[in-house]
Amino acid sequence: MRASLSVLVLLTGLAACDSTPGQTDRTFTANGQVIAMSGGAGGAANACFTCHGLDGGGDGVAAPRLAGLDAGYLQKQLEDYASGPRPDDAMTRIAKALDQQGRREVAAYYAGLPAPIQTPVSMARAPALYLNGDPSRGIVACASCHGDRGQGSGQGGNPQIAGQPAAYTLEQIDRWKAGKRRNDPRGVMAAAVKSLSDPEARAIASWLSTQPASPARASAAATGSASVEAAARPAASRETRRPYRSDGA
Repeated sequence: MRASLSVLVLLTGLAACDSTPGQTDRTFTANGQVIAMSGGAGGAANACFTCHGLDGGGDGVAAPRLAGLDAGYLQKQLEDYASGPRPDDAMTRIAKALDQQGRREVAAYYAGLPAPIQTPVSMARAPALYLNGDPSRGIVACASCHGDRGQGSGQGGNPQIAGQPAAYTLEQIDRWKAGKRRNDPRGVMAAAVKSLSDPEARAIASWLSTQPASPARASAAATGSASVEAAARPAASRETRRPYRSDGA
């Protein structure tokens, strides 16, 4: 009897150490849509749609739009959540629950969703700081990387930032300023927002929230490739990337 118990304990221990994905895990990570709706191997508490919506449009407050964003950019953010440069209580847990393939597939799924149509569209002029920066304070023009209306530049994964909730954009600016977000090569974003006053940051975030989300560029796969490759490399090697590839926002 004791021998049988010993064998049972040994087998139980071996089973607990087995990291091979089971049938359930494989089922819930079958593709990006399944992961987004089920949470993948991380369970229902990690389901993307609970915060980002069934259409990937976000919640209009704190959870950003994912639909139609560049696949490479989205994957890089998931990799950075998982590895540490972009810490977040919820997203770090969610990203770590997925393997790299799962992160790639859910990024591709959201990139393939249509960007939501925003009506009416505000034609208000962008804040001067957004368009021109302020060289005297070391503020680089946001438009130089993110486009004159926040549509993204298409260079190395610089993302769309138009049509995101003002509260989300403002929170990201605050995180860059405080050093709580560090996934910008050579500190490009941290330097860009360092001298922004709170009213200036609010004005930029508010204006961007009124701009329409753009359809994914035809070259999205190509422009995202640099970000995808960067996401798969160790963080140290990513520091050698050129500054204009900010991957920020």
